[in-house]
Amino acid sequence: MRRSLAAAFALCLSVGAVCAQEPIKLDVIDESLPKSLTGASGNADAGKKVFLTRTLGNCLACHQVTSLKSEEFHGEFGPSLDGVAGRYTEAQLRLIVADPKRIFTDTVMPAFFKNDGLSRVRPEFAGKSILTAAQVEDVVAFLKTLN
Repeated sequence: MRRSLAAAFALCLSVGAVCAQEPIKLDVIDESLPKSLTGASGNADAGKKVFLTRTLGNCLACHQVTSLKSEEFHGEFGPSLDGVAGRYTEAQLRLIVADPKRIFTDTVMPAFFKNDGLSRVRPEFAGKSILTAAQVEDVVAFLKTLN
């Protein structure tokens, strides 16, 4: 039995099959996530890549950032992120990226680090979050550079 479970897990990892995952639990305190999701700080350069990549964060599709003016297709739907590091703490930014509806109940911004309680999820994405914990930390590190 133990060997069968190990083999199934290895198969799941190797072929990228949809595997059942535990729901992500966030330790929210006072509308923030004070603890890093990975136990370490993120990398701002990697966060910028996630921020800009259409198949990952795609943040620029909704938000404007003056320091990224050379990038195309800034959105006007979400607020400008210029100065966001001065408006929110790191812990607040982490929750806003991970699960923004915890702070902004009417937002259309997706929860980037949530894998349950979602609607209209394609079967191949069921039980998965949009970003990994490390990618969330990287985006937060990038957002902290936007003073």
